[in-house]
Amino acid sequence: MNAFEIEEAISSLAQQPFDAAEFPFLFLQAFGAKDTTLRRLRSGDTNKSDVGGVLQTTNIHIKVSLPGAVTETMGQLKASPGTSRAKAKFILATDGVDFQAEDLNSGEVIVCDFSRFPEFFGFFLPLAGISTVKQIRESSFDIKATGRLNRLYIELLKDNPEWSTSARRPEMNHFMARLIFCFFAEDTDIFTKETLFTSTVEQMTSKAPTETHVVIEGVFKAMNTRPEDRADTDVPRWANVFPYVNGGLFSGSTKVPVFSKIARSYLLHIGGLDWRKINPDIFGSMIQAVADDDERGSLGMHYTSVPNILKVLNPLFLDDLREKLEEAGDNSRKLLNLRSRMSRIRVFDPACGSGNFLVIAYKQIREIEAEINRRRGEPERRTEVPLTNFRGIELRDFPAEIARLALIIAEYQCDVLYRGQKEALAEFLPLDSKNWVTCGNALELDWLSVCPPTGTGVRLRSDDLFRSPLDQAEIDFDNEGGETYICGNPPYLGSKWQSEKQKSELQTIFGNRTRSWKSLDYVAGWFMKAADYGQYTDSAVAFVATNSICQGVQVPILWPLISKTGHEIHFAHTSFKWANLASNNAGVTVAIVGLAKDRSAPKRLYSLQEGGATIVKEAANINYYLVDGPNIDILPSKMSISNCAYMDLGNMPKDGGNLLLTFDEAQKAMEADPTVAPFVYDFVGSQEFVKGIVRRCLWIEDGQAEVAVRSSFIASRLQGVRSMRMESDAESTRAYADRPHRFKQIQGRGERYSIVVPKVTSETRPYLPVGLLSSHSIVSDNAFAMYDAPLWNLSLIASRLHLVWVATVCGKLETRYRYSNTLGWNTFPVPDLTEKNKTDLTRCAEDILLAREAHFPATIADLYDPEEMPADLKAAHDRNDEVLEAIYIGRRFRNDTERLEKLFELYTKMTSGKPTKSGNIKMKA
Repeated sequence: MNAFEIEEAISSLAQQPFDAAEFPFLFLQAFGAKDTTLRRLRSGDTNKSDVGGVLQTTNIHIKVSLPGAVTETMGQLKASPGTSRAKAKFILATDGVDFQAEDLNSGEVIVCDFSRFPEFFGFFLPLAGISTVKQIRESSFDIKATGRLNRLYIELLKDNPEWSTSARRPEMNHFMARLIFCFFAEDTDIFTKETLFTSTVEQMTSKAPTETHVVIEGVFKAMNTRPEDRADTDVPRWANVFPYVNGGLFSGSTKVPVFSKIARSYLLHIGGLDWRKINPDIFGSMIQAVADDDERGSLGMHYTSVPNILKVLNPLFLDDLREKLEEAGDNSRKLLNLRSRMSRIRVFDPACGSGNFLVIAYKQIREIEAEINRRRGEPERRTEVPLTNFRGIELRDFPAEIARLALIIAEYQCDVLYRGQKEALAEFLPLDSKNWVTCGNALELDWLSVCPPTGTGVRLRSDDLFRSPLDQAEIDFDNEGGETYICGNPPYLGSKWQSEKQKSELQTIFGNRTRSWKSLDYVAGWFMKAADYGQYTDSAVAFVATNSICQGVQVPILWPLISKTGHEIHFAHTSFKWANLASNNAGVTVAIVGLAKDRSAPKRLYSLQEGGATIVKEAANINYYLVDGPNIDILPSKMSISNCAYMDLGNMPKDGGNLLLTFDEAQKAMEADPTVAPFVYDFVGSQEFVKGIVRRCLWIEDGQAEVAVRSSFIASRLQGVRSMRMESDAESTRAYADRPHRFKQIQGRGERYSIVVPKVTSETRPYLPVGLLSSHSIVSDNAFAMYDAPLWNLSLIASRLHLVWVATVCGKLETRYRYSNTLGWNTFPVPDLTEKNKTDLTRCAEDILLAREAHFPATIADLYDPEEMPADLKAAHDRNDEVLEAIYIGRRFRNDTERLEKLFELYTKMTSGKPTKSGNIKMKA
């Protein structure tokens, strides 16, 4: 169940007659508890309550109290040993009149009338496996309104299939935007009478529900016609009570889809909600999924929390405005200058979706302006911050409509908040017809035409002749000059997931700059367009992006091109989770990167401490890997710069599968012919090592071939190898046909043991998997190996230091860590190790291996599951980190940012190359 389905179920439960015996089970059912779960709770099999309630392990302890005893019952639940034993997240008590609940982790409490508890349903979303942010939990109205509109949208499309076609879907989406405006306007006195729209529809269609569309068309016509012109049009007289709105919102076709009785009831129910509670940033991001068939099941997936948006906007420009406000104090002239500056600021989001970033930026600027006006004794002064200074580009028409509507609503709400209802109403209608949110492809449009450097007209420019964007009115900026701040959360899309169209867009942007553009994430196009834009305007930019653009192979491709435009990274927020409302969503790991040409401005690096707190550090330079240090191009090295052991790829058979055996095949062969046994070895690659999969191979040295072929089993297998290689198109493979007993590429085999490192590993593991194999093991070419290397090398690979280095410089395959011997291991900077250091690290490696052995037969995948990692194994790794990090700085590092800063500092000292013309340091391979 998603949040919208849960809200509907909870609302329905609150409206039913209260059934004390059934309430706990109905409550759990509303949050998605399965029938089998409820059946076992009812029977007592899994109900662990020790106070006569219902206790679901790890979730909630519920008890229906005697009348008037809710508070006392809450005390019982909290003191209950069963509550703590079951690790319940919540306790809940009610008597059908009063309702109380507590989040036992946060201490947050709900106390309300029973009829109102659905308003707090977001509080309980973790019961359904939905982890979300406080803004969503406290925004039950936006969830409720979106869920109701979603049902109306689906019902209308069912009854009007022609409106779901690509030709008419924009018209359908425009209709929904009009409805949202009407619901908001009737509850906020923009219309002259409360519930004017809803009551008009209800009264005019009470005897003819199927005429609902005719009534709504009449209302829309009225709002698109000036009062003085209505006598000469077909606007119904009963619709004259509606004001003239214009602004493009009601212009064009006023056709309305046909309403069934069900659709009409949905409409009236939506109108019965209190639309004064709308949060345009939250609501907009939810409602945009309604119009997308592929996303409708995950309503809320686009929501970006205000704290996350402010991680972009604050360091981009809001912090500076607040600092200037603080400096101005009550100085009237300085306050006036700041207000004048703010009136000329443009905020431009070229991937604006439903306008989250623009709405929050507008609200924050209005808040600062209101404080200026208060200090100057002008609290009711009309705003000098025009909506037309908040520009966006959005690919899809419905989110573009919603973005514009969200800004209109935000403007009205700010006017009411800072100037009062009377002044806000006096200036709200008619709406301005200027269309400041452009519907089009941001990577194909000329950004200078959408958000020009001065107050020139804006006209749509596009290379896509097949797209029919919304009408773009010519737009003039209200204020000349000023700064432009580009921001947003563009689509990420790694190269593997890009469509041919998207690849073509990147080729247009990068094709004449680099031959390696195919390796870039889609979001790189926005960074490059923003850097190009900044060469013609006074601008700065900050985008949310997957951290892969600051890792691995993308770094030397993208960032030198950005640098050539004169831009530097002037702030960055290193990796953190960017979550949304989607069920069971763990969030994607992202970074925020801010660019500017002003080299004098202080550079700030934001990062999360291991406890979760954000710390900020002023940096001399933020390099392309988001580390405080010089700009470095880390290139592959053939040998370790730290004199560590040599690491190579494993051995490649190129045998058509004839030299490889399953466990059963090997056993049967050896039982049938014992002479096979000396040539059977374990065959270990990434999957085999991590998941404990047992495979075998035939390993035959040149001097053993004559003896080996005496076995008919081996002879048959080698004949298969010979045939496969002879038939190969590759000359290098055919050349090995006369040596079928050999792997085609042999890198080595440990005489005593081999250290194995998988090529790819899950990003969820707290450490890189590395292990020790016996001398009777052959490492495949799907892993890296070190043969008979000192064991302290394993300690280095198993460390947190090495993980963060590899994650940064090697990059990822999809979301998984991608290991590289030449880029990850050979470039890994390690201080000179004393013999005592090596002895200590060897002991740490042994302790890690022994801790794993204690949990045999658990696999590496089992042992390094972040939720299930054994305490003794974690302690062994902690000790390893403590010993190694003390070698670097004499203590443990505070966080990964500090680790990387030290590693880059050491790398720079250890590499012998000289700075290039661009100031970047390249390692001498």
